[in-house]
Amino acid sequence: MKSQLLIDNQWVNAENGTTFERRNSLNNSVVTEAASASISDAKKSAESAHAAYKTWRQSPPSERRRLLLKAADILEGMTPRFIEVMAVEVGASALWAGFNVHLAANVFREAASLATQIQGETIPTDKPGALSMTIRQPVGAILSIVPWNGTVVLAARAIAYPIVCGNTVVFRGSEVSPKTHALVAEALVEAGFPAGVLNYLSNSTQSAPEIIDTLISHKAIRRINFTGSTKVGRIIAEKSAKHLKRCLLELGGKSPLVVLDDANIDEAVKAAVFGSFLFQGQICMSTERLIVDEKIADQFVAKFAARANELRSDNPAVNPGCIVGPMINPSSGPRINDMLQDALNKGAKLVSGAAAEGAVMNATILDHVTSAMTIYDEETFGPITVVIRVKNTKEAIEVANDSAYGLSSGVFGNDVNRALAVAMELEYGSVHVNGSTVQNEAQAPYGGTKNSGYGRFDGRAVIDEFTELKWVTIEPYEQQYPF
Repeated sequence: MKSQLLIDNQWVNAENGTTFERRNSLNNSVVTEAASASISDAKKSAESAHAAYKTWRQSPPSERRRLLLKAADILEGMTPRFIEVMAVEVGASALWAGFNVHLAANVFREAASLATQIQGETIPTDKPGALSMTIRQPVGAILSIVPWNGTVVLAARAIAYPIVCGNTVVFRGSEVSPKTHALVAEALVEAGFPAGVLNYLSNSTQSAPEIIDTLISHKAIRRINFTGSTKVGRIIAEKSAKHLKRCLLELGGKSPLVVLDDANIDEAVKAAVFGSFLFQGQICMSTERLIVDEKIADQFVAKFAARANELRSDNPAVNPGCIVGPMINPSSGPRINDMLQDALNKGAKLVSGAAAEGAVMNATILDHVTSAMTIYDEETFGPITVVIRVKNTKEAIEVANDSAYGLSSGVFGNDVNRALAVAMELEYGSVHVNGSTVQNEAQAPYGGTKNSGYGRFDGRAVIDEFTELKWVTIEPYEQQYPF
């Protein structure tokens, strides 16, 4: 597969024809040959977005809504193509790829519904005859940087919300999924968005720092949204702060699922399996910690392990129906194996799965994990999760909050009032009572606390991220001033 840049609605090669390769994590074959943007290409994309902003900011809400709804339909129609490309580019099962496209279409439709909800308010004033009010206006060109894991839906939200607010977007896709991200951009071009409203860039890993520096520092770029690791998020935040540019950051996670002593064990196991092993556990809100009351822990672990043992790693390009595919990179295996061995050396018990072989790893569960082990609060980003046994509800809350992260969480318990009380104590951006940690709805605000970032995608909360609030007064021609 080949992938180009999109600048001013034209698909073009990078300056001097520079490319980079995305290789399959199982056999190292070349999957995608993608254009590697230069500094000049990055500047052109920012300038294109700035030029388009002058007219797009004046576009009526009905036109923004029409184009976003059309893009949603086109995106959905491309589902088979996304399934095909994502299988080889990011090791996604048909389930995960299709789910991504479905969620992305919902994002475009939810964004379309916000077109007439970008509102201000009137404010009481002490000035006789004056009208005081606030209005919300677009901010300019937005730099959107997205990762490879929620490939389609994360791209959709980074594009649709800025655009519906009247901004334009420079969309910098992931080095790991350049073709998949190019397909998202194709849907918007086909929908009929004006030239420059969306520009798409891809670049090699080696050139990423200089490309990102160029874009963040460019005077046309007014805000940045980034989804990815906490490590890179800190770098983005620091660079943005230097230029006094506001960020929206959705970063890493170590999501806990708390299972109370009165939980429905079978239902909790279902949520644990789904949350832990969907897309090989490579989701920011994957269930990486099962915090289980010791009174029911043996029963829970037995059922959880039995279900996990049924999930065998396979190649989704050959078997689209598999659940656990290869990890994104062969280097993921040794990294996770180090954490696995550290835990075993310190007393953890392996109840399902085994060590990884390169990018291949079956669904794996470690029981009796403690805070002395690296895996206790370090992201694994693979098909491995841990069980931490606790004595009571108070300890369950303490362990759940004993994390540098605060993205998603869940709690299972039949006494809903008790479960809700636990939910209120969890220091996470989202908490799901009797549900999986892996959940997303376009109408609900999504984001984290602590090292998981700040700001919110989705829902009405996103309007604040991509608009400026302006105070406006209309006053009588003649006034009295103190001098």
